[in-house]
Amino acid sequence: MAEAKLSDINQRRVSTNGIELNIAEQGEGPLVLMLHGFPESWYSWRHQIPAVAGAGFHAVAPDMRGYGKSDKPGDITTYNQVEVTRDIVGLISSLGYETAIVFGHDWGAPTAWSCALHHPDKVTAVGALSVPFSLSLIHI
Repeated sequence: MAEAKLSDINQRRVSTNGIELNIAEQGEGPLVLMLHGFPESWYSWRHQIPAVAGAGFHAVAPDMRGYGKSDKPGDITTYNQVEVTRDIVGLISSLGYETAIVFGHDWGAPTAWSCALHHPDKVTAVGALSVPFSLSLIHI
């Protein structure tokens, strides 16, 4: 298999929850969202995006609220699990999907769990890397 190139990954900004998130995406098919941790960006998923896209999925890794090319609201009280979860759940609809598979790494993991726990109609599967499950991290 040929080495994936960063130029094969497209970036654009998408409106969700009153802000715009920068997303990196590739592929077509069911939606897979990949959420980065602290202090990272979509770039953390640069190796997984082509692999997931190659498996027949629409692989999307956003720069989370406050990171990379995404909006950075000035009100620090908006940087909480409720708003970040709304950002991701809203992204599903903004991308034209009814549901998504959501993966999270590091501090993206509690957001992935929160999306699945509070929006089971939108999240069909969830995966988490590097952070053990804790209800206290996702209670909203």
